[in-house]
Amino acid sequence: MIARLRGTIIERTITSTSSQVVVDVGGVGYEVSVVPRLCAELDMGTPVDLFIHHHVREDDQTLFGFAHRDERMTFRALLGAHGVGPALALALVATHRPGALADIVATGDIASLTMVPGVGKKTAERLLIELRSRLSIPVLDPDAGAGSSTSVVVEVREALAGLGYGPDEVREALAGLATDGVDAATLLRQALGVLGARRA
Repeated sequence: MIARLRGTIIERTITSTSSQVVVDVGGVGYEVSVVPRLCAELDMGTPVDLFIHHHVREDDQTLFGFAHRDERMTFRALLGAHGVGPALALALVATHRPGALADIVATGDIASLTMVPGVGKKTAERLLIELRSRLSIPVLDPDAGAGSSTSVVVEVREALAGLGYGPDEVREALAGLATDGVDAATLLRQALGVLGARRA
């Protein structure tokens, strides 16, 4: 099984549904599926070192490449969830980086999961349940009321997403803010202040 490739980019293909690169390793070209953001960063002739998941089926073998080991680990954890194939797992990793995805699962953020192409509300609800154990996320207190910090954070996440902020921006903005005992309106103002300062 191929676990890592170190070579040079000799081909790159980006379409609306997939992104692939061909990595030349000692004169042998390996076609590797990658997330669009990585594909866009890899110019022709660029040296590359990819962590590989070698996916084998009866009628096909596909290589999936990641710039970081934690992305490959997350991809493999996603593949273990019921109903998640390589295409959906790659879409999840492409939309949300590992840290953001873990945060989404921990806070039960269905809205952020539905930002992933092919994930509707019912699929997102099922994924949240399965991924809590697969991504080693602690289960949140089921008795937490509507005024809990968790509920407030989810509400603010959804509001910021509605304003056009991306998942990584939202996660980073909220990471340094105190959420205990803070209402949603106050937390939203604070988060917007952080985001505004970063974009200035």
